[in-house]
Amino acid sequence: MNKFTIHQGLVAPMDRENVDTDALIPKQFLKSIRRTGFGQNLFDEWRYLDAGYPGQDPTSRRPNPDFVLNQSRYTGASILLARKNFGCGSSREHAPWALEQYGFRALIAPSYADIFFNNCFKNGLLPIVLSESQVDSLFHEVQAFPGYTLTIDLERQVVVKPQGEELPFDVQAFRKYCLLNGLDDIGLTLRHADKIRSFESLRLTQKPWLAHAMTA
Repeated sequence: MNKFTIHQGLVAPMDRENVDTDALIPKQFLKSIRRTGFGQNLFDEWRYLDAGYPGQDPTSRRPNPDFVLNQSRYTGASILLARKNFGCGSSREHAPWALEQYGFRALIAPSYADIFFNNCFKNGLLPIVLSESQVDSLFHEVQAFPGYTLTIDLERQVVVKPQGEELPFDVQAFRKYCLLNGLDDIGLTLRHADKIRSFESLRLTQKPWLAHAMTA
């Protein structure tokens, strides 16, 4: 998982409430057993005018010119600005996979669905909660100024606007530690790799028959 320390990026506005995980990554794309390749199908039913299916060549699709992410001014956006209850619906981990693989590093919204919120942290995305009035102000600024960027400083827990104004946000200490150090659940476990190897070595010394059971 990539570390998240300070990130500056272009902001794309998703001006809809209650965006659910089926909108984020439609159900037909959940058949894949890989954890890669979902970015091209993020918001698939909104991004394209034709129906999508797994393995399809995205260059053969018909983009929806009215959808925000298809507008040239938001090409390369890495911060998604959203409305309340973002990520509601079924608890598919593919949703943060698709957002991250599309290129987003952070989300800003007044609220998120709980499971989606937790899944973001486990997959290197930073979901920031700001008040509805702050988010509304950001929507106005993003729409008024093409090329609108924000700087997110996780260590200081602030979103810095172009003119220097800082918007503080809260983040649980353990989640902050994991993002700053690029540690997912596997990475957290592997911090103790030496202890795990020592334990396994000692256990096989005390119970050598386990070696045969493990290779059977």
